[in-house]
Amino acid sequence: MPGQITTYTADKEHPWEYTWIEFDGMHAKEALMLSGLSINNPVYRSSEKIYSAKLKESMLYIAHHPTEMPFNLLSHLYMFIDCLMRSSASKTTPSSSGMSTYYLEWAFSYIAQNFQNNITIAGIAESRKIHQNYLCKIFREHVGVSPQEFLITYRMNKAEQLLKTTSLSIKDIGNAVGYPNQLHFSRAFKNTYGVSPSQWRKAQQTGEKGSDRI
Repeated sequence: MPGQITTYTADKEHPWEYTWIEFDGMHAKEALMLSGLSINNPVYRSSEKIYSAKLKESMLYIAHHPTEMPFNLLSHLYMFIDCLMRSSASKTTPSSSGMSTYYLEWAFSYIAQNFQNNITIAGIAESRKIHQNYLCKIFREHVGVSPQEFLITYRMNKAEQLLKTTSLSIKDIGNAVGYPNQLHFSRAFKNTYGVSPSQWRKAQQTGEKGSDRI
């Protein structure tokens, strides 16, 4: 499991061999969740012999063919994950709260990686194949604001950092945080901080100079 240090010890009388593969990515956590595997339940037990045999075959192929083309290995990895989810005896349907947390973490990550682009809440929901209304619901329940409000706040925090630590123009900073229209950026910033970006920067610079004279 991620972040866990594990030690394996074979029986002296009946030793065994093991093969392991490492995988990561946007769907890794979801795959493990749907397989019923967790820190508290880390052992895989098969309930479907056909799928467990295919799982083993896919794993061994990846382990024994490390120099194959990446897409070839990736196809076997997806087969491995699919068989893992289909055959795991401990698989469970994730609780609604567990899935809410999963979708929220995905949305946070998506916004952090794409806030500078022309993204929409509908686009974020579509990327996970969930309804936009559901995303809004779990945001309000767990974060206290709508996804749109969260996105704007995230962008404004980034803009604040750029105004304070760089000499970029207001237009360039607006572009950097997802507002190609400078007027729209200035309006959003003023709605958040009560002053325009240029006024905020000037006040910061004046304050820093005043501190230097003390």
